[in-house]
This record gives sequence, structure tokens and C-alpha cells, in this order.
Amino acid sequence: MAAVETTGRGARTYGNWRQPTSAGLVGLGTGGTVLLFLGLFVVLVMLMTGGLLEALVAAAVVGAVLLLLVTRDRHGRNVLARAGARAGWLVTRSRGLHLYRSGPLGRTPWGTYQLPGLLAATRLSEHSDSYGRRFALLYTPAAKTYSVVVGTEPDGVGLVDADQVDLWVADWGHWLAGLGDEPGLEAVSVTIETSPDSGARLRREVDRSVHAGAPAFAREVLGQVVASYPGASSMVKAYVSLTFTASARSGGRPRTPDEMGRELASRLPGLTAGLQVTGAGAAHPLSAQRLCEVVRVAYDPAAAALIDDVRAQGETPELLWTDVGPSAAQASWASYRHDGALSCTWAMTGAPRGHVQSGILGRLLAPHRDIARKRVTLLYKPIDSARAAALVEADLRAAEFRATSTTRPAARDTLAVRSARATAGEEASGAGLVNFGLLVTATVLDARDEADARAAVASLSGMARLRLRPVHGSQDSAFAAALPLGVIVSKHISVPTQLRDNL
Repeated sequence: MAAVETTGRGARTYGNWRQPTSAGLVGLGTGGTVLLFLGLFVVLVMLMTGGLLEALVAAAVVGAVLLLLVTRDRHGRNVLARAGARAGWLVTRSRGLHLYRSGPLGRTPWGTYQLPGLLAATRLSEHSDSYGRRFALLYTPAAKTYSVVVGTEPDGVGLVDADQVDLWVADWGHWLAGLGDEPGLEAVSVTIETSPDSGARLRREVDRSVHAGAPAFAREVLGQVVASYPGASSMVKAYVSLTFTASARSGGRPRTPDEMGRELASRLPGLTAGLQVTGAGAAHPLSAQRLCEVVRVAYDPAAAALIDDVRAQGETPELLWTDVGPSAAQASWASYRHDGALSCTWAMTGAPRGHVQSGILGRLLAPHRDIARKRVTLLYKPIDSARAAALVEADLRAAEFRATSTTRPAARDTLAVRSARATAGEEASGAGLVNFGLLVTATVLDARDEADARAAVASLSGMARLRLRPVHGSQDSAFAAALPLGVIVSKHISVPTQLRDNL
């Protein structure tokens, strides 16, 4: 959630992001507080029925469990969560699930280059919207969702007035708020990808523009430009993924791809038109072929030059969804090796504190010389207006409970109450409510550059005032979630998110 602060002087700032909390005692959530009282009850029963020694043993066990829940690191994770992640990783390694081999000599019996992990069961189809544009529709059986990927061409804020930037930010907020009432919409993700330019597009444009009778000197200069320019240039691509539930109503049967394609055919033009006024530029849904190319290049960056060369010759590379996965992949505790590249993915654990300007993420989104390919994915989960009021009121009550549960409340608890009240006031006046997160994936072509990439991401996150941590033990899943495919991470975890937050 964001609040806007406008003053007569200076730039407009944004802030007031609130992380949902639950009411509890001594740093515990609602679930942890319930465990506390249950533990005290068990200790009293043991004292009355067993004796002092048995009661002391029970108190020690209860205290140890509560200590695991209360002790947290700088990212807000308790000891129990960290131990669970380490245990899960040990099980994954012992069963060999961190290794993947595909293709004719791989482990898959059908001999294709199927996508690994969360994307293994996904199915891709193609449909046309009411404007006649072809769009890819990705179905995820495990989550029962359909995703549509929209390609955009943002111009950036270079040579743009501050008033226009503020207008774009306001329109983006309105577009996100409107998605909360979009039927069946579950999540939205925005992916900004930076990669080196192969030079194929520049070469094709120069060859097409050079006149047959041009002077030799001009031809030589253009040849040197074509040969030297791609080595120091980068491409920036932006994608917006819209994820819809497969069921028309709660508990209903999942719709078929044809049924979902017919429904989205009339809705996509309005969604893309609303996206264009936010500064995203020309917005158009990606076809199945283009989406296959995006995923293929993500897992095998060396294929980017081949695809660009084929398109430079006026042809279209033929790719199937069953052939865009890596031929070999290996997940480790803090990195992910896929084909000829190595990637590391970080997750946001803390939004910028205080007020920030609209360009706070500029350096993080820009290309970096120490990172071959960088992917920054913003994950949004719009909340419909019917649930938003109840959520903000519950959050306000939880903040007030924490502040009044002690005679000397901490400064953060007092500030949390003011922030929760501001959020409740904004929602009551018509503002939208959106949960958000962020993933950063850095890919290098040589494993020896991993340390430089990690240092670069640490520096960029500091400039953006973000708190990031590596996704330990789940690098392969985090890599897939950062792709512009509309993966909803909360639908693929064993422990429900609400239960973990309440502890």
C-alpha cells in the first residue's frame, strides 16, 4: 500500500507500506500466542498431576519451542522457518530432486526438453482477442490458473517532466486498484529484463537502409558502428503477466483453454488500453511463439543470439512449449545452474522505509556491467474492495493491540498504529489494497563472475533501500517464479502463508 505526500516544494514522495501482522504477545502472532497459552495450560496440568520435575521439563520444552518462534533474523525469519528450509533442502538433495536432465538422453521418458519444477505440468495454447491479436494462454494445473503475458515498451523517464511522471504513477496505481474488481483475476507480475544486445537488429536496419551508391567512407563508418556498438549496449524488455483463476466460481470445475480464451478475448483490449496510459508504452499480448522464445532464452542465454539471427533474416524460429526447457539443470543452496549459465535469485523481505521518490528503483532496473542478464519481477496480488475493508481494520486492531499490550510501547509500535490508521483512511476514501513482493534474478555466463554479481545486487538493493535475501534451498523455484509466466508462489508451498504469518 502506498500513500502520497504532496508539498508545495520539492518532488512528490510515496510511502506508508504496511506488512500485514496479527495480534499477539511478546513478539508472537495469533497462532504463537495460542501456543503460549496451551503450553502454560500443559505446564499447570503437569504440575497438578505429575510433580514439580515433570512441570519443569514441560516448561522447558514449551519455552524452547516459543524461543524458536520469537528469535528472528534481520529478514524477519524465525529459527523454526530457517531450520525447516534447511531440512527441506537436505531431503531434496538426498532424493536427487535438485538435478534435472532432459532431452533424448535425459531422465524424461518422452525425450523432450520439458520445463523443470513448478513449470513441468504447464500447458500452452494460443487464441485471438477481439482485435485479432494472437495471445498465449498458459495453464498451470497445480494452481488451477491461466496466465496471459503482455509485452510493453516503456520509454523511461528520460527528458520527461516530473508532472508527467507523477501522472504515470497515479495512473499505475489506479490501474492496479481497478484490478481488484476484475473478475477472476488473482495476481499480476511485472518483469523488467536487461540483457546484452546481440546487434542483429542494428545490422538488419543498417543493411536495409544503406543505398547501393553510398560512398565507401560512409559504408566503412557504418560497418565499424555495427561491429562495435553491440559490445557496449543493452536491451531492456518489460512484461506484464495477468493470472486468472480457472474456475468461474469457488468450487466450480476448471474451464477449458478454449472457454477461457473466449472470455479473455473480449477483456484483453481493455486491460492493455488501460496499461498504455501508465507509461508502459505500446502494450500487446505475447503470442505463443514469442513466449516460447522468452523462456528458452531465460534458461539458455546462448540461444538469444541464434534467435536474433534467425529473425534478422526475416524468418521465425519454430519453438514448441515442450522444447524450451534446459537440457541440464542443477539447484544448489544459493544458486541455480542451467545449461551454460548460473543464476542467483533474491526475494524482498523489507520494502523501503520512510518516503521515497518515484525513481527509487531506477538503478536496480537499469543494466549492470557485472551481470549478464538481470530480471527484476514485481509481484502484485490485488485485493477486491469487499475484503480490503476487513483486512485494513484487522491490521489496525492488531497494531493497536501491540501498542497497548505494554505500558511502554516501542516507537515502532506507535508508528505502526499511525500508519495503519492512515491506510484504513485511504481505503475508506476509495484507494485500492494490493499485496506486493519482489524477486531479483542475476544471471552470469561464467561461474567465476558469481561473486561480482552478488556484490552488484547487494549494492543495487542498498540504493533502492530494499532488504533482499537469497532464496536459500529453493533457487530453481524462485527462478521460475521470476519469469514472466504469472506463477503464484503461495499456491505451491506446503505450509499456508496465513499460518506462517500468524506464528
